[in-house]
Amino acid sequence: MSVLNLPRHIYIESGIINKLGEFVKAHKGNRVFIIMDSFLASSPIDLDKRVEGILAKENLNISFFSDYAGEPTTDHVKAAVERLNSFNGDCVIAIGGGSAIDIAKAVSLFGKDPEIKWDEIRSRPCLNRFPLLAVPTTAGTGSEATSIMVITETETSFKMNPSHPDLIPDAAILDPELTVSLPSHFTAYTGMDALTHAMEAYVSNRATPMTDFFALEAIRIVGRALPKVYQNGSDVESRKDMILGSCYAGIAFTNASTNLVHAAGRPLGARFHIPHGLSIALLLPFVMKFGLESAKERYADVSIALGEDPSLNKDELAKRSIEIIEEFNNQFRIWEDGKKFINPEQLMEAIPTLVTDALSGNGILTNRKVPKDHDIAVIFNLLAERLSVSSLNHSLQ
Repeated sequence: MSVLNLPRHIYIESGIINKLGEFVKAHKGNRVFIIMDSFLASSPIDLDKRVEGILAKENLNISFFSDYAGEPTTDHVKAAVERLNSFNGDCVIAIGGGSAIDIAKAVSLFGKDPEIKWDEIRSRPCLNRFPLLAVPTTAGTGSEATSIMVITETETSFKMNPSHPDLIPDAAILDPELTVSLPSHFTAYTGMDALTHAMEAYVSNRATPMTDFFALEAIRIVGRALPKVYQNGSDVESRKDMILGSCYAGIAFTNASTNLVHAAGRPLGARFHIPHGLSIALLLPFVMKFGLESAKERYADVSIALGEDPSLNKDELAKRSIEIIEEFNNQFRIWEDGKKFINPEQLMEAIPTLVTDALSGNGILTNRKVPKDHDIAVIFNLLAERLSVSSLNHSLQ
């Protein structure tokens, strides 16, 4: 049986944030708790003031929460829920990247149902939560369309990723103008994350004809638009393509699952405090090499979606998909940026722990070629070798 879960409403238009008050009213919100990335609520952006003015037109009561940094933790969620409760909020809005949206998912749930435990979320037949609206300001996580949230347990540094269809926001509000200020390196990281979401959904053993549609369309859109916005962040039309492609990728992977890239990327990011999209981009070509033979026709389709000549044979097309990703990583300076976070020798020492953590998360059994611990160790070894080469080349220049 094929099932497709997605937001009830998806809005996309430049400047559509100006209708945010109308959307809140449509979801019967009155006391609106807004989770916003701190830099968006600071000068010179001051998006909080703009949002406050928009919602004031609908006579809505609002409270902002921006007391978090980096990837979301259980401490962030606890603090936000306490603030929601003291405000008596009845609607949650996320404005920001994946962290803001993930915290908002947790807050909408724990604010309404404080007794639920993290390990119960996945098994509940339904969740009781507050209305949730998501306004992404990056084009990468696709979290505005997904049923998953990634929250790090503060005490253990373990990244939890509970998933449930009821965690999908009620509305995804896609305003490309909000992504224009994103720096080029974060544009690349988030864009590669979106591309990986779509690719993993397409090669997942849970893929369906419906998820394939969204995955391939996301690959086409992101593959075409990402180099353009990396070079020119003010290209609003390409930004619009990126935020739509990211949303499509989110729909694809929340229904078909990510696999080994994200399973390995989560502990890598937590261990070395790497931006999520960068850790994903660093691992993607090595995971593709591992799974190439098991999904050759699918990787050939990926290659065509990325613009390769369809007249090439399947073997050539499949191999070209990896080469294209390598070209993206070179163009977007992924290897150089990875070296800023990861010492190759420290990575080698951490491999046993990273392998254990990767095997304990989602995305292992959805790989068409299910990896063993040795396979994942090899992937991390290859990354360490690649970063060592990048370091050596830089020292010789």
